[in-house]
Amino acid sequence: MRKLLLGSLVLIFFSNIQAQVISPWQLEAKNWDSKNYYGITVANGMVGIVSAQEPFKVKDVVLAGAYDLYGRGRVSNFLRSFNLLNMQVSINGEQINSNNTQNFVQKLDMKNASFTSSFDMGDKAKVTYTYYALRQMPFTVLMDVEVIAKKDIDLGAASVMEAPDALKDVQNYYNEIDRPHVVISLLTSSAKSPTGKLLMCASNTFLFSETHGAEPRVIHEMWDNNMHLMKFAKKLKAGTSYRFSIAGSSVTSAHHDDPLNEAERMTIFAKLEGRDRLIEHHQKAWDELWKSDIQITGDDQAQQDVHSMLYHLYSFVRAESNLSPSPMGLSGLGYNGHVFWDTELWMYPALLVLHPEMAKSMIQYRFDRLEAARRNAFNHGFKGAMFPWESAGTGVEETPVWALSGPFEHHITADVAFAAWNYYCVTQDKEWLKTTGWPLIKETADFWASRVERKSPGHFEINNVVAADEWAENVDNNAFTNAAAITNLQAAIKAANLLGLKVNPDWDYVAKNIPILTMPDKEGEAVGVTREHATYNGEGIKQADVTLLAYPLKSITDKSQIRKDLEYYSKRVPNQGTPAMTQANFALLYARLGEPEKAYHFFVDAYTPNLNPPFRVIAETKGGTNPYFSTGAGGVIQSLLMGFGGLDITDKGIVQLPNIKLPNKWKKMEITGVLGKTYTIQ
Repeated sequence: MRKLLLGSLVLIFFSNIQAQVISPWQLEAKNWDSKNYYGITVANGMVGIVSAQEPFKVKDVVLAGAYDLYGRGRVSNFLRSFNLLNMQVSINGEQINSNNTQNFVQKLDMKNASFTSSFDMGDKAKVTYTYYALRQMPFTVLMDVEVIAKKDIDLGAASVMEAPDALKDVQNYYNEIDRPHVVISLLTSSAKSPTGKLLMCASNTFLFSETHGAEPRVIHEMWDNNMHLMKFAKKLKAGTSYRFSIAGSSVTSAHHDDPLNEAERMTIFAKLEGRDRLIEHHQKAWDELWKSDIQITGDDQAQQDVHSMLYHLYSFVRAESNLSPSPMGLSGLGYNGHVFWDTELWMYPALLVLHPEMAKSMIQYRFDRLEAARRNAFNHGFKGAMFPWESAGTGVEETPVWALSGPFEHHITADVAFAAWNYYCVTQDKEWLKTTGWPLIKETADFWASRVERKSPGHFEINNVVAADEWAENVDNNAFTNAAAITNLQAAIKAANLLGLKVNPDWDYVAKNIPILTMPDKEGEAVGVTREHATYNGEGIKQADVTLLAYPLKSITDKSQIRKDLEYYSKRVPNQGTPAMTQANFALLYARLGEPEKAYHFFVDAYTPNLNPPFRVIAETKGGTNPYFSTGAGGVIQSLLMGFGGLDITDKGIVQLPNIKLPNKWKKMEITGVLGKTYTIQ
């Protein structure tokens, strides 16, 4: 009896240990609260698929770069795309749904960028399906379905194509291409965007496991003007398994001149590549991405969370797409899919270090819209180029008119120039600097030379801006705006000298006369602190502003001044309503100051209060419910790379700062794939 009891206790002990194991690569959900489910995204930098808790459903399918004027704010919005993976599956005539399934488990494999759901349908069958946004094919997705029969069953499966509500003039098509070696059934739809500006098209097909001639017969049904489907039936014997797949592509006229035919061509290509080759090439592409990784020893939960952040950044950006991610990436329609400073200041630096080819695509997005930025400067009475606070397809200002950040949050222009200069610094690509970087840096420097108000010789000001701390509206001489403008002007001088071009002497004159204010002399902790703006008096701040002068701008380098500013402003961020990247900046700076435990506190505080179940997806704010906030992920990854990892972007390339320390909980951190190098911090 004692042996039996001891054995049971040992079994329970080891079962608990096993239950507590945290996978570095997989996020698993089961027994979730149906009222508290926040989906996770599978994306390839072009198409994003957001999970849902119902069998064979997804919440959203979005395409990068597909915008039209509708809905919120009288500005361009992301368009919800056709759901290429929408299915109706039945067993013995009973359609599978949340009410007749048990043991439902969902799992994201971050290493292979696949999302798997599995469940039992009573004593009839076990069902597993996995979907992918194929990395090698930007507009194409794949879903793989396996049914294991527990008894003799009749399986029915239908792929359903339904137009999102906002689209109009829907056209549905069904075609079969019959060749001696294959029959291709194409379920295709097209529709116009709300204003008619874009044509959105989608097509999918079944991939069967049987040899040609033995596959099931596919039947097409037209249900109404906005929905049609194709279906098949299959009898399965008890104990047997059956696999089939769906491949589909979605393209708009923003991406291709002939989106309808292209969607079908891409789907046909996927069909003839076949399931195995599609998955093989997808996994190879992700293997290449994961050569750039951050590995933490001693903190399994942090490792999983960091992989999730990297996974989302990699998922939301695509090299050579010449597109740039919004704060919510491809996780839905958040922030209308617009591009902000979130790209250049928070996501971009992490990707620049780990995958410069992705960063190049992001900065190309700005270069392609340089003419729109020139017109924006002209409209405001300035010279050069003035980038919009919110940008979408065309590069014009897309901020809703009720948000003052549109006409006044001017630091975005310097952020773009800073990103361009940093691309050169990391890659040392002088030809790129000449053709792409220089026009961006020069035109933005000309903007600042015209934007400053020259009160008297040596007394310049930048007045009437929305600060980086957006609670400070229409203020004068904001610390970050002024410092970013100086950095922009200095980069223009450096770039001109490198390229042997004439330097505008006004750039240096202006840069030397833009003020960075300090708090007025008084007793207490504010003495000597960098002042956020001319009328700042210690009130709460929404997000990092002054501390950004130490990093990334490096316009403040004295450690005592950095510590003074950091100690002061880190106490003025409320616990609620502020975005995740602020605490990440604090973590980075404390790590650089040689205070790893304080840095670790802010590292944890930057994202853990923002996590939502069941996949630990990051919301913008503590207690928020609008994931996935890729801006916050970018900030936290920077705290690892440039903070705990000590990497520094200099004019001569990437270097590692000396005397970097890890928090006690971490035994080792390894950063791989930084321009072919590995950095290890013990």
